[in-house]
Amino acid sequence: MSLTDATREKLRGVSVATLATALYKRGLRNQVLQDVHPVAVKGRNMVGPAFTLRYIPAREDRNTLEEFRNPEHPQRQAIEQCPAGHVMVMDSRKDPRAASSGDILITRLMVRGGEGVVTDGGFRDAGTIAKLDIPAYHNRPSSPTNLTLHEAIEINGPIGCGDVAVFPGDVIVGDYESVIVIPAEMADEVADEAVEMTAYENFVVDRVKAGATIIGLYPPTDESNLARFETWRKENNR
Repeated sequence: MSLTDATREKLRGVSVATLATALYKRGLRNQVLQDVHPVAVKGRNMVGPAFTLRYIPAREDRNTLEEFRNPEHPQRQAIEQCPAGHVMVMDSRKDPRAASSGDILITRLMVRGGEGVVTDGGFRDAGTIAKLDIPAYHNRPSSPTNLTLHEAIEINGPIGCGDVAVFPGDVIVGDYESVIVIPAEMADEVADEAVEMTAYENFVVDRVKAGATIIGLYPPTDESNLARFETWRKENNR
């Protein structure tokens, strides 16, 4: 199931926290990537289908510096194959001791139209990546080349990233805090619900700032708050 433009735009305006609650309602408790953080806040949500790269532990006879000269190396091929509008998600075994990638490859991904990049490992040149116009998420900065510890082995297969299963085509959303994985078949309905949840939460914030108690308001166990919400929506074109 492909990500529609309408759903993509809805997901750009909601938080990962709200999406986590919407997925929890559907029985999915473990969709937020653990120990994965924005390299820099970009002021916009990253939203796109997942395109994946899987690393395994490196073995010395297979991962020498000569691999940098191999045009078919999966790390470089993944950068060249990732479709525009997709988020490249890397399974780096939750190991940030060696870099999943650096600024040159991420710049190439950006120029090709990549929506963003995520690893549960680290990036080298993180300061430069932070200045690029592409959302990037990692565990922490890391200077050593991936070849010292990791071998890129499979492009666009199922992976684990930050303790979450990621399948190609799953919808990836990253905000200023974290990254969440939405099963592709749920993306439309989750986006719709998250938009509604966000509108109500914005209403709640306005009420709380005006001095209202949260009891009966959040959650709306006092139905009079729902009537106030409908009035607020009309007044705020929400």
